[in-house]
Amino acid sequence: MKSKTEISGVKDVRLGRDIYFDAWLFSMLIDNNLAHSMNPDIIASPEQLAFMIQMDDGQVYLPCSDATFAMLHNENRHNELQKGYNRAWRIIVRLIRSVIQEREERTRILCFCRYRFKQYIAWHTLIPSRLVKRMTDLILAQSLDDPWKQRRRLSSARQMELLESPEILANLEAVPPDGLPLNMRQARQMLDRIELVRLLCLSAMSKELQAQPPTTAGIRESMQHAEKLADALGDTFQYVGHGGTVLLLCDAEGGIVFDLFLARHLIKMGNRVIFAVKSEFYFFAPTLDDMENDPTIKPLLRDGVVLRDRRLSKKDLLHYLREHRLVVIADGTRERLNLCRVSVAFSRAWKEADVILGKGWRAADILLGTGHDFTRDIVCFWHDEQGLHMQARKRASGARKFSESDIIAQSDALIERMRNARAQAQSIMFYSCIIGSIPGETSTAVELAHTFVNYLRSKMDNIFIINPAEHFVEGMDGDDLMFMWERVQRSGLIDTWRFQTVKDIEESFAILGRKVPLAWFGKDSTYSTGCTKEMHIALDVQSMNREMQIIGPEPRLFFRRGDYGVGRYFDAGINNNNRRHALSARNSCRKTEQ
Repeated sequence: MKSKTEISGVKDVRLGRDIYFDAWLFSMLIDNNLAHSMNPDIIASPEQLAFMIQMDDGQVYLPCSDATFAMLHNENRHNELQKGYNRAWRIIVRLIRSVIQEREERTRILCFCRYRFKQYIAWHTLIPSRLVKRMTDLILAQSLDDPWKQRRRLSSARQMELLESPEILANLEAVPPDGLPLNMRQARQMLDRIELVRLLCLSAMSKELQAQPPTTAGIRESMQHAEKLADALGDTFQYVGHGGTVLLLCDAEGGIVFDLFLARHLIKMGNRVIFAVKSEFYFFAPTLDDMENDPTIKPLLRDGVVLRDRRLSKKDLLHYLREHRLVVIADGTRERLNLCRVSVAFSRAWKEADVILGKGWRAADILLGTGHDFTRDIVCFWHDEQGLHMQARKRASGARKFSESDIIAQSDALIERMRNARAQAQSIMFYSCIIGSIPGETSTAVELAHTFVNYLRSKMDNIFIINPAEHFVEGMDGDDLMFMWERVQRSGLIDTWRFQTVKDIEESFAILGRKVPLAWFGKDSTYSTGCTKEMHIALDVQSMNREMQIIGPEPRLFFRRGDYGVGRYFDAGINNNNRRHALSARNSCRKTEQ
């Protein structure tokens, strides 16, 4: 018995409502290796997922469609689920046969994979796409490098030939039959939009175009159909190509050359493009190695940059987008789009994008086939037996994006106040303090910051103190705030940078007439990864401005910590004490492949 509660789709999945369902859900998450507490280094935290998905308290994200979840959760639909498993097995068999030529070796690997396959599907809790990934890992573990690297290179060369063929060129460059507007600006917009739709059509059909030589009439018909689909999308599609940032997702069926021509056209229209490829082998999907080494692809990346940093910061991502306009990153996986397993860099790219372009039916299944609400507008395009499809989905109603210009405006306003204070001969102090480094104590931390800063103001003459707790903007996450504060901190206007000490905290509680709670014993700014990052900045600023004074704990005490948590207001304990229960549970469970 899995649940006493009716669940119509993944958006309805909640913890704490039904003990039977909770037990099944935890088991399913462990079997799919999707439980953050069991493997926090590779599975996205709730804060990282919040960059991409709008979720309520207690809501759980599952990287599958409502239809797939229904097959997993409903025992009466396990026969349908078995069809998905059988399809996964056929994919694996074709992969083995394509890369293992020696008969005995091929038989050995097939038998081994068959044993593992039967074990994986026994409980009917494994998502079929996760099964493909897990079985692929088993094959690649047989000392195989990227088994389809040469296939993808041949495919890239073939795509370039197709783009230069008269059948495609004639249709791609054809003037619209209905004529052009008399206004040049409107004519340019119309032509840009039509070319965009035609390139989307070609990208979606890349597999079919390579399998069967295209005809002029067939291409024309497909492109005309694509224009009708784009018209039906209305405002959502109109937003694509209007000077924003587009996150373009690749597909397992390939089509990288068509994708890059699409990206280049989006840039020509005034957009910045982030192209997300795969970290390693995922059939015909392009990888980072392909982007750097495929002789057909490299010329198409002119003025672009390929980034390998899985934990790319917001500041660095925005810098690269300003410098290059085409940024290539890996999504951090070698499987179908799985937001639980994507890299920090991908999550930040999603957060900075204005629209997500999802190519292929696999992306559509995840992004359109689920009830989950996403934080960005989505346009999916794909081609199947029924023809070309193009569908859009609006972002969650409560989702808000703080653009780079929004955040810069916030920081510039504060910098202007600092300049005015200096013009009035005031000394400027920045106070770095714990705000969210103790889970559940954020409101207390803010109260302590207000209390102590007001105390300093009362006893110090002619001083302008910046208290971060006084400049919180509703809706901003940790990434936005750190980006904003770094601009303020590097302004060169700070005279004294004070870091919160144990004594500051004790004195604040004394002013409030309260004893120091256990959670705050011995705490100071060295406990915060945010303050640790700020100490690095403070030392860097001081190296250029020797007159700036740093007050507080010794710098060496900060550097036991790493970078601040992704999108978080609180940090993990230095010794991971807060993970002890999860680690104990993991040790008691059978080991599962990542």
